Amino acid sequence: MTLIASRVPEPAVRRLTATLYGYAFLSDLVLLYPLYVVFFADTGLSVGQIASLFVIWSAAGILFEVPSGAWADVVSRRLLLCLAPLVAAAGFALWVLLPSYPAFAVGFLLWGAGGALVSGALEALVWTELDRLGAVDRYARVLGRARTAGVLGVVVSGVLAGPVLAAGGYPMVGAASVLACLLATIVATRFPEHPAPAAVGVPVAEPSSAVQPVGAAPPRQDEPVSPDDDGDLGWWDTLRAGVSQVRNRPPVRAAVLLVAVVAADWGALDEYTPLLALDTGVGAQAVPLLLLLLWAGVTVGGLLAPAGERLGSRGYAALLGLVGVALAGGALLRHPAGFVLLAVAFGAAQLATVLADARLQARIVGSSRATVTSLAGMATDVLIIVTYAGYGLLATAAGNAVAFALTAGAYLVVALVLLTRRRHRTTVPTVVAAAVPGGPD
Repeated sequence: MTLIASRVPEPAVRRLTATLYGYAFLSDLVLLYPLYVVFFADTGLSVGQIASLFVIWSAAGILFEVPSGAWADVVSRRLLLCLAPLVAAAGFALWVLLPSYPAFAVGFLLWGAGGALVSGALEALVWTELDRLGAVDRYARVLGRARTAGVLGVVVSGVLAGPVLAAGGYPMVGAASVLACLLATIVATRFPEHPAPAAVGVPVAEPSSAVQPVGAAPPRQDEPVSPDDDGDLGWWDTLRAGVSQVRNRPPVRAAVLLVAVVAADWGALDEYTPLLALDTGVGAQAVPLLLLLLWAGVTVGGLLAPAGERLGSRGYAALLGLVGVALAGGALLRHPAGFVLLAVAFGAAQLATVLADARLQARIVGSSRATVTSLAGMATDVLIIVTYAGYGLLATAAGNAVAFALTAGAYLVVALVLLTRRRHRTTVPTVVAAAVPGGPD
């Protein structure tokens, strides 16, 4: 192991990771983030109009997610990472130059398109480059640190937004947001990008231990890559190859579903944490402090990715169980102290999301990596919308705390499914299990 690690070109890895962390930080250093809802209200929009903008935003992400992933596989993943901040910047500029409902709607379309350009392309580029450098085993920890860099960008934007708003109003906040996007584009030009080698007929192996924490068995060593994954395919054929891989390869399909469920549930619940904070009895001025506690938990969760890689299948199921119990307990406590439990849950959820993504990347074969990853992103977006709708119904009937706790139960269900599948695999005779995909780890 030491000999292999010594052959990794460290300067190239450092350049890749430094570029990734800078890009993640600047992409989320958008001062409009903590203020855009207030901005819309100050412009005169009703709650219903603001809610409709969120629907437009989510719909844009779903619409552009998979086509942009196929585009990244065919054209250039780095190009899409450069374009994404520019598209978002155009939307932010439109907001502050022409503040009105139509401008906000178009801005959300652009923002959603920008997010779709990044989703899939970023993970695929990082995995491919680490694999080329012989450092693919570092993917989970690198992705975890990148997510942490993004969280830090959100925190810094929250700190700076108020003073900048006081100094120059929404035009200055918008200008600072556009500037951060432009800087992100400049950083993106430093991403290395090399074409993936032709993979037809090459045996597939999962080179990273990142798969094992999720309790997934590796594909067979003699499993050939489908001819559909040839690197010379055009956009439409690449899109079909990615969809076909998810449909026809159960390990990939299971990994896509796991990413979607794990990421969507806490991603949707995050939007309701301010309401949960108010329900504890604190004043509005204390809400940001409680939310800061949650972001601290998310930061720690991303940094724990190297330790999370050592979790076995039961350990990963226990991690999901912790997320579900801590989310429900923190909400039902109905006290500010409950946000300590929520912080633990959000940190564990961030870790579980990173590990699930690493499992997915290790199972994808061929040249449609960004397409398959984008399919996972689209599934996540769809589940988030479903969660929004379900939460609204539950909260109307039983209140925020109960709705929060019941929604968190999805993690307990997934944990139970993982444990049941592992128990079923261990009942298969060793000789037979070794010969089929999905056998014991």
